[in-house]
Amino acid sequence: LWAEAGKLGYLGVNLPEEYGGGGGGMAELSIVLEEAGAAGAPLLMMVVSPAICGTVIARFGTEEQKRAWLPGLADGTKTMAFGITEPDAGSNSHRITTTATRTEEGWVLNGRKVFVSGVDIADATLIVGRTSDARTGRLKPCLFIVPRDAPGFGRRHIEMELDADEKQFELTLDDVHLPEDALVGDEDAGLLQLFAGLNPERIMTAAFAMGMGRYALAQAVTYAKERQVWKAPIGAHQAVAHPLAQAHIELELARLMMAKAARLYDAGDDFGAGEAANMAKYAAAEACVKAVDQAVHTLGGNG
Repeated sequence: LWAEAGKLGYLGVNLPEEYGGGGGGMAELSIVLEEAGAAGAPLLMMVVSPAICGTVIARFGTEEQKRAWLPGLADGTKTMAFGITEPDAGSNSHRITTTATRTEEGWVLNGRKVFVSGVDIADATLIVGRTSDARTGRLKPCLFIVPRDAPGFGRRHIEMELDADEKQFELTLDDVHLPEDALVGDEDAGLLQLFAGLNPERIMTAAFAMGMGRYALAQAVTYAKERQVWKAPIGAHQAVAHPLAQAHIELELARLMMAKAARLYDAGDDFGAGEAANMAKYAAAEACVKAVDQAVHTLGGNG
């Protein structure tokens, strides 16, 4: 499915046309993911590879990095994972302990990451590390492309209760030596570049949840129309129909919030998109959970 979506141009609709993309934005990419989920086939790596990594490289990468990665990310022949979460810091960028030390040859990375999706299928991982500011002594976040076969770059599969195609991994970086051009963007950009990737992640997570919620709701509505009890479909009873209607309304409200966040981001309003993307992610997740829960109740023993 991933390969076919890439061939049809769906994976890279947000990436620049000159690098094989569709020339659109997060509005278009979120629609693709939502519709895939609504059809019962959500693609988790769309949240990561074209949305986070592709966006960051398109906005801040060098010409060489863009030519090396964007065409493959757009057509699905290359995949990139994203590593920010750490055992003690979560995704709090202010507490990340993975460090990047400058050397004569480039960089040396040391640290750990957890709950990183799709590392086993990714050609590289975009790692969030921290460099030391010589002027202040502070550590500031930077982004590095780490090839999957880089010496010192290890991974361990994390067993999850949910059995999904996209596996979760713990990553270890033990003196991982990288060339100078592994750094994406400006070393002094700080949080600006990081949130340029995290806001698309939030918008796409909302799209992922929207698709799953719509799929569950569609299954429940179909069942409620077909399931006959005492000569009438169970959907004819308000106790069944009204909660499904409420779930539909809440999904539609979440979609509007997602669309607003995508519009702000595509317009270049990073500050406004940050708040909107967070709210959309929350609203869509809540709406999805309620839709799935009500679908299970509607199907009864078949749920």
